[in-house]
Amino acid sequence: MQTSDQPILRDIVLIGGGHSHVGVLKSFGMNPIPGVRLTLICTDMHTPYSGMLPGYVAGHYAYDEVHIDLSRLASFAGARLYRDEVIGIDRANQKVICKSRPAVPYDQLSINIGSTPQLQGVPGAAEHAVAVKPIRNFNDRWIALLERVKTHTGKTTIAVVGAGAGGVELLLAMQFRLRNELTQLGRNPDELTFHLLTSSDNILPTHNAGVRSRFDAVLAQRNVQVHRKSEVTQVKAGALTTSTGQELQADEIIWVTRAGGAAWLKTTGLQLDAEGFIEVKDTLQTINDPLIYAAGDIANMVNFKLEKAGVFAVRQGKPLTENLRRAVGGTALEAYRPQTSWLALISTGDKYAVASRGWLGFAGAWVWQWKDWIDQRFMRKFSEFPEMSANAKSAPSNTASNAVKLNSEESLQAISAIAMRCGGCGAKVGATILQNALSNLHPVQRDDVLIGLKDPDDAAVVRVPPGMAMVHSVDFFRAFIDDPYIFGKVAANHALGDIWAMGGQAQSATAICTVPPGMDSKVEDVLFQMMTGALEVLNEADCSLVGGHTGEGKELALGFAINGLIEDKPEAILRKSGMKPGDVLILTKPIGTGTLFAAHARLAAKGRWIDAALQSMVISNRVGAQILREHGGTACTDLTGFGLLGHLVEMTRPSEVDAEIHLSALPLLDGAQDCVEAGITSSLQSANVRLRRALRNQEEFVKHPRYPLIFDPQTAGGLLASVPADRVDACIAALKAQGYPHTCKIGRILPQGDAIEPITLVA
Repeated sequence: MQTSDQPILRDIVLIGGGHSHVGVLKSFGMNPIPGVRLTLICTDMHTPYSGMLPGYVAGHYAYDEVHIDLSRLASFAGARLYRDEVIGIDRANQKVICKSRPAVPYDQLSINIGSTPQLQGVPGAAEHAVAVKPIRNFNDRWIALLERVKTHTGKTTIAVVGAGAGGVELLLAMQFRLRNELTQLGRNPDELTFHLLTSSDNILPTHNAGVRSRFDAVLAQRNVQVHRKSEVTQVKAGALTTSTGQELQADEIIWVTRAGGAAWLKTTGLQLDAEGFIEVKDTLQTINDPLIYAAGDIANMVNFKLEKAGVFAVRQGKPLTENLRRAVGGTALEAYRPQTSWLALISTGDKYAVASRGWLGFAGAWVWQWKDWIDQRFMRKFSEFPEMSANAKSAPSNTASNAVKLNSEESLQAISAIAMRCGGCGAKVGATILQNALSNLHPVQRDDVLIGLKDPDDAAVVRVPPGMAMVHSVDFFRAFIDDPYIFGKVAANHALGDIWAMGGQAQSATAICTVPPGMDSKVEDVLFQMMTGALEVLNEADCSLVGGHTGEGKELALGFAINGLIEDKPEAILRKSGMKPGDVLILTKPIGTGTLFAAHARLAAKGRWIDAALQSMVISNRVGAQILREHGGTACTDLTGFGLLGHLVEMTRPSEVDAEIHLSALPLLDGAQDCVEAGITSSLQSANVRLRRALRNQEEFVKHPRYPLIFDPQTAGGLLASVPADRVDACIAALKAQGYPHTCKIGRILPQGDAIEPITLVA
């Protein structure tokens, strides 16, 4: 979680992680503006570099070599990363409308989402063809095609619709890779047939005749059937029809024709061209809204006719960055003048490439090597970051464009935000901010809550139903990610875990949260985002938020005191002390959150690792606990800060049993073992390691790659439980069926022996 003594004054929101926006993020990471916060909203944690995608398809590069890790880049830039789909813009209120989270306010907004395939114009194309964009969907289909070709006996026919540079390059890359795969399997590569279809007279229509001639020769040499003046008019399962009346059978149809703007842009009121692209001025500002910018394929510069080429998206990053800086500083913007010609390096799949610029054209293996050098150099900009101190992140710049222009009211708020803060009740968040943030929150209503959040009283009042007992728990921690909405979900889920682990049902919650001081609107939004996420979790748990306290602090933090209900009889309670010899030890979620988020703070974790960890952390243990009870679970706890070993020790001692942990069986979050092997551990790891004295044979396993993970502190971890051996398989099957796919046996419960140490490790 990024922290700074500088209050947030302006929000720049970036929609999409395209080539222009990665340049903006890198620039702000190198030279931040105090008081300016960036927020990136995108659907994926990785953005592909278009120049290297054909090489990836051909097998010359691995996935990570051609994708920019947006999570690492955003962390370096001090930017918030919100993973969501944008569905609209509320320009009147300056908010970005998202599909699955609260609207995101902006002061300046930039759009760099690329183009969207326009398949709807051809009957059946959307259902039966594979669009190259978005790349994520194409990659999944491409991997599936690879496997299908390897296992399929007989011929495979692939049709590529669109013969621009993208279509030709992709076809040749696919052909090269697939033929190699069949050759390695000892099969005939001529089982593959490729078709290239274009509505034009020529392939590569935007390139010179010499370049077109070279590729005509390559396609002919490789037996690619080129269909000219053959506009596709209909697509069916396994076939397509052209304007010439030809019906072509194809096992896979790849769509690489000219795309258009995303459909949701039509609702924004922004000025669009005939294809749905956003029209922009030379400053990259949209024509009719000076607060909104666009760059890359989605932008149409009205004064320049530009090809939809990655080179322009990359080069627009610098002027876009400069104008965003100038906009928050209140200085005049600069016009961008794109080049009139550019160099295109088009590969043929086999580490050979053709260079095209204007009327020039030359080719060779050396051209591919040159292209590879250029591409690798570009990618290193976004994977290798300089070491930067915390002070460097907030240090003011001397450039004129790095000052934030404020009006008089904003200046007063900024002065107040950086003034020495009071303690005691003077540290409470202001009543107006609190009221505004909470007014749109709607906690679930329960009949047993007599006085709750919406009442003006000093405390909540809840009724305990007859025959029920109260279950109390409290949890509180500071933020570990820069998304307050997701943080709120995790914090609430974590706090509820103790109630579920006891076999109880949540009744009511009171919140305690800390928010950094700042401009009123910024504090209000952070509080609203965080509590919206938390309330979604609480409401789904039928737990009524009945009150709380909000104060100022340097770092964002959130916790809950949870009241739950349970039947007033001992057998209804799931406790830590019920383990019995012969029971099987199971775990419902993978472990590794401590090391992963320690790595995330150091820019050492892959974005997909963090994303997968967060997805696991927001899975509730509510249903899991119910299933354990139904299958005779004898003891249970939720994994939190003390780690697997610490919590297991808490269970074995009162149960008067010993236990065995099978290290090879432990379910791990993606990347967790990589991180501990790199020597990255949580700050709590050293305290947890002291519990190694509970291990009977720790000397044998201290160098085992999974050994450090038994001490790893967990946030919103899974349930650790003991289940009778004759019921454990049915229990695990039920847990997997209900959304706990990583549930597995991790050990067994043994009779208490003579040794002092209760836990034995097994490889």
